[in-house]
Amino acid sequence: MKASENNRKSHIREKNYLNILNAAEEVFAQNGFKGSSMNAIAEKAGLPKANIHYYFSNKMALYMEVLQRILVEWNQGLGEFTEQDDPSEVLEHYIASKVLQACQKPHQSKLFASEVISGAPAIADYIRTEMRQWLREKSAIFQIWMDKGLMKPVDPSHLMFMIWSTTQHYADYQTQVLLLLNQQEYETSDYETITRIVTEVILTGVGLTPSWKKQ
Repeated sequence: MKASENNRKSHIREKNYLNILNAAEEVFAQNGFKGSSMNAIAEKAGLPKANIHYYFSNKMALYMEVLQRILVEWNQGLGEFTEQDDPSEVLEHYIASKVLQACQKPHQSKLFASEVISGAPAIADYIRTEMRQWLREKSAIFQIWMDKGLMKPVDPSHLMFMIWSTTQHYADYQTQVLLLLNQQEYETSDYETITRIVTEVILTGVGLTPSWKKQ
């Protein structure tokens, strides 16, 4: 009975924790760090403010956790790969993941862009250390593929920057894109069209062939 009660409480804590992070993500994206308050986040999460402070000591701690979760989710889109993998499959999967995240969770990209544009006051150290190391590790494998002649020789870091900027455009400039397309929101067919165009342009540019052209 005690174990069952502990499991129930653990489930509630985990549910509240995720609820707070989701609410904070939206509030920070809409209002920025300075314009957001723990009260607003609590209201969005449907929880008492005291509950927010139970999990996070202050607004900065919550903000940092939100940003870190976004970066972890984005990085998982590329996943773990080695030099033995097919570069076209790796990049195609990553681009598709980034497009889906941009269209379905645009507030994540907007929040991250706002942080970086303001000089990355909260995550500069993270970018300088962990994110830089992550990029170097991935770039090293890209370079091996290029040295083997599997890809055209391009700067691996700038290839990644291009993928980020192209896909995240559909989140950061969502309003403009939808107005120009005369749509209220992105449809599933839009995900497919965007992914196909971005994938073909980038893969072709580095001498790779998209999967649908190999069939």
